[in-house]
Amino acid sequence: MSVTVILIIITVGISWYAWKNHELMQNWIFHPYSVARDNSWHRFLTSGFLHADYTHLFFNMFTLFFFGNAVEMTFSAIFGDVTGILIYMLIYLGGIIVSDIPTFLKHRDDPSYRALGASGGVASVVFSSILFYPTQDICLYAILCIPGFILGILYLMYSYFQGKRMGDNINHDAHFYGAVYGMVISLALVPKAGPLFIEQISNWRLPFL
Repeated sequence: MSVTVILIIITVGISWYAWKNHELMQNWIFHPYSVARDNSWHRFLTSGFLHADYTHLFFNMFTLFFFGNAVEMTFSAIFGDVTGILIYMLIYLGGIIVSDIPTFLKHRDDPSYRALGASGGVASVVFSSILFYPTQDICLYAILCIPGFILGILYLMYSYFQGKRMGDNINHDAHFYGAVYGMVISLALVPKAGPLFIEQISNWRLPFL
């Protein structure tokens, strides 16, 4: 069983249990105001295993399944099984933690703000995949298929500007910084991925040209 599948099973189990256990939800959710006052730093990680509802959970885990397996196998092929898995965990779990740092700095004095979900980690994995396979199509709703590097640019722009606007109850900052973290760490660990990324993009052509 792949690490990706294990992470999905754990996340589904914890999210489902937290929906029925209000105390766990409150103790694990990302609440910057509490972190700043009682040093509950565990929330940076535990909030990534909580989700708001079935739709939120399904979307994140569905995305993780399709991109996570590819990234997991890529790192294992480069570094070997054990080291590859550890690096993959660094990408995913590190993405969950690092992506919430800007949110913490922005909302640490706001007692009403709370956030949850694996989106930061999932974004890290997706953009690690885009670094290695930039011209591979990513299909939205199985209808619109766009090369990863193009969708990645659009996603970063959307997340950045929506993060500035706020107000839609989605932590776009976590999406943006998780994505940047995933690509930067992957590039730092596999420097040759940079030139290969550029080469693949330079050789890419529109299908009808």
